[in-house]
Amino acid sequence: MYNSPYLRQNTSVRRVMVTVLVAMLPAIALQVWLFGIGLLLQIAIASATALACEAAMLSLRRRPVARALGDGSALVTAWLIAVCLPPLLPWWMIVIGTSFAIIIGKHLYGGLGQNPFNPAMLAYCVLIISFPALMSQWPGLQGSDAATQLHWVLGGERALDAVTGATPLDALRTGLLGNADVSAVMQSAAFGHVGGAGWEWVALAWGAGGLLLLALRIITWHIPVAFLGAMALVSGVAWLIDPSHYASPAFHLLAGGTMLGAFFIATDPVSGATTPRGKLIFAAGIALIAWLIRAFGAYPDGIAFAVLLLNICVPLIDIKTQPPVFGHKVEPPDGGAR
Repeated sequence: MYNSPYLRQNTSVRRVMVTVLVAMLPAIALQVWLFGIGLLLQIAIASATALACEAAMLSLRRRPVARALGDGSALVTAWLIAVCLPPLLPWWMIVIGTSFAIIIGKHLYGGLGQNPFNPAMLAYCVLIISFPALMSQWPGLQGSDAATQLHWVLGGERALDAVTGATPLDALRTGLLGNADVSAVMQSAAFGHVGGAGWEWVALAWGAGGLLLLALRIITWHIPVAFLGAMALVSGVAWLIDPSHYASPAFHLLAGGTMLGAFFIATDPVSGATTPRGKLIFAAGIALIAWLIRAFGAYPDGIAFAVLLLNICVPLIDIKTQPPVFGHKVEPPDGGAR
């Protein structure tokens, strides 16, 4: 009897999660430098809430607590929630969103590895639907000092008009609804060289972190390439047809959560597609729906909604794109053997 040549990778859930957290650091540092320290407090609140909810749910389910808390999965969810939310949100909204992600989005379905939906995107959608006004209060570039931001996050009295502004996608959508063309809208202070003022550099930092994940083989190329390629293709076609009404592909790639979604959200190994062809379909579908929401929907950025909609389709995508088992013949439609 011969043993099969099984290959074991030197990896673990903890190693993967820690690597993802490290890859997020450049974009987080740049966002804090450009827009203020509020994000750091938000990350701390989300992390503490995620760990507390994780421990509580594991205890209720009579599962080992210490090992699960140490794998880093709850922290990755918390950090993704924090970076997706406006960094001036009051603390209780961060607690609500993170608790929903861990309790409902993760443990309701059986815990790590069982959740069909991306927990961070569930939290984002719950908050933006429930509190649309507060979710639109993003800080302007160097809009306020650290003490003021911390005061607001901890629930202090707010006077936000002077320091908050629309995101580039929201500014573009509002301008187009007012019958202005794209070139005129993008003359406002919300826009930088290609994307949003400051945000285009944050997007590039997310891209750099994603390249690190690719280099370390934490993720594969399929989802980022299909996501960015489909976003560039569909936005490019619309831009060529009517450049006065549709923004350029470069803008869509560097605005909103495109880079974050392509490298850190859609690549979730639990809620995303698993086959190579399935990953391409999954990511392209997210990009298409996200662009449609940006162009025609009620929300400025639709990546969170697009991810959840494609999460629903993952079982069907995986079934239809499952490669044949090695050594087995594939039956063609006419019933003959290949």
